[in-house]
Amino acid sequence: MNAASIRWHSGARGNPAASPDAVGSVATGAGPRTGPGVSASATISRPFLVDDPGVSTARDDPGFRSLNTLDNSTDPQTGRIVSRWLGRFALESGTVLPDLVVAYRHDGVPVGEGRQILVVHALTGSADAAGDWWAPLIGPGQILDTEKYGVLCANLLGSRYGTSGPISRNPETGKPYGRTFPHVTVRDQARAQWRLLDALGIGKLALAVGGSLGGMVALEVALERPGEIARVVPMAAPARIGQLAVGWDHIQLEIVDRLGLEGLQLARELAITTYRSEVDFEQRFAGRVEADGTPSIVSYLNHQGRKLLERFDEDTYRALVLAMDTHDIGRNRGGTVAALQKLAAYGTQLTGVGIEGDILYGTTQVQAMVEAANEAGMDAAYREILSTKGHDAFLVEWDQLTAILAEALK
Repeated sequence: MNAASIRWHSGARGNPAASPDAVGSVATGAGPRTGPGVSASATISRPFLVDDPGVSTARDDPGFRSLNTLDNSTDPQTGRIVSRWLGRFALESGTVLPDLVVAYRHDGVPVGEGRQILVVHALTGSADAAGDWWAPLIGPGQILDTEKYGVLCANLLGSRYGTSGPISRNPETGKPYGRTFPHVTVRDQARAQWRLLDALGIGKLALAVGGSLGGMVALEVALERPGEIARVVPMAAPARIGQLAVGWDHIQLEIVDRLGLEGLQLARELAITTYRSEVDFEQRFAGRVEADGTPSIVSYLNHQGRKLLERFDEDTYRALVLAMDTHDIGRNRGGTVAALQKLAAYGTQLTGVGIEGDILYGTTQVQAMVEAANEAGMDAAYREILSTKGHDAFLVEWDQLTAILAEALK
């Protein structure tokens, strides 16, 4: 298969609940709503503050036991989000997390009884792919058919929905880490996924797939153990983060650092403008104003910023953005082609999915990755989603996503 683009036109049903308005929305552990009239600096909930696992932080044995408040004695539990203690975990920096906890959901065919698929969420997402942000793709009769496959999604290291991150308790102080949580990289996040996979007894994957940050992690999951994955499908994700994206991230974090929670709202509003496209904004908002005279686009962005405050915090946002800024599969591997040669040697296949109108990680970046994969000797293909939705099309264009995943699972 070559790198020539096969482009499917959109006949997809736009799902507002799974659109960028709901990127990474989480049903589990959601706190009280702040509402339009509540100040951005108001106190927000801190769901999933991890309880002390009740084990010595100096213990070297990476054994597994249930958390005090979360029963995970029989893993995986289909359709439930559970958290699992996974022992000590060394980061790329050399810092050791004394207690790695990872939240996950597994649906479908039990481990050991059929092929397993790993789905990786984007920046502010959760492990609830099957029940939330990719629900139209996962389940009986869907393209990720849970009667044929086991489907696992784990919350990323550094996040806040059940996995170790800034809101987790630091065993040395008894308080949440906050901004002192150690710096993590995309590779650290991929290795944490493998720690969970090992604990669950999943040694091989038929497919690893994710969008945006999730696509970056999926690439690193494959590179961590190239002989264990049949195909990797990064969507709207390059081999190395682009410098324009780094610049946008810098501006967002500067705003957060200076203004705290109010800055987080503004950072989200800025981010939303990079997740959509010019065409989408013009179609939805051109000439529209609210009853008070506010341009509808401004009202929309304010709403999106407030929504993030209902479920996120500035320290977690900072940790995940900084992790994303480290993304480069060629780092310390001799470059992108040399890194992908590791996958080629084991026969791992790659489908790079670009999105028309994506200004964050554009089609040229994804195409460059596929060209490098072909140069490395991989069986690699480029596919492109045609959409007016921009970067977040991987969360709404269900028909095109179904076609791409159907091809990947052949």
